[in-house]
Amino acid sequence: MYTMHKTPTTEMEVTSIRLERELKERLKELAGNQGYQALIRDILWNYVQQKSGGQSLSLSTGDIRASMQAIAQQESVCALTGTVIRPQEEMLLGLTLNGDMVPLSLDSLSS
Repeated sequence: MYTMHKTPTTEMEVTSIRLERELKERLKELAGNQGYQALIRDILWNYVQQKSGGQSLSLSTGDIRASMQAIAQQESVCALTGTVIRPQEEMLLGLTLNGDMVPLSLDSLSS
C-alpha cells in the first residue's frame, strides 16, 4: 500500500465523514496499532496514486504472491519496473501479499 511521509497532525485539516459503526470497528481491527484514521489516510492516498497514474514503485518481486498472464486492455505501468505496457500487449497481473492486483511487464519477475 502507498505510504505517504508522516505529516504532523497539526498540519492536517479536520474533516468529518460518517461511517457505519460496523465499518469503523472492522477498520480498527485491521489497523491494529497503526490506528484506523492513519489506515484510512493510507487507503485514500493509495486510491489517489492509482487513479492519477502515479503508481508507486515501492514493490519488489518478494511482494508478489502469484502472477497470471493477461492482455492489456489499456495502457498501464509495470508496478515493479515502471515499464509502460501498451494496449493489446501481453503482460502479467501480479497478486501482492496485500491482496492487490498490479500490472507487471513480462520480464519483470525474471530477475
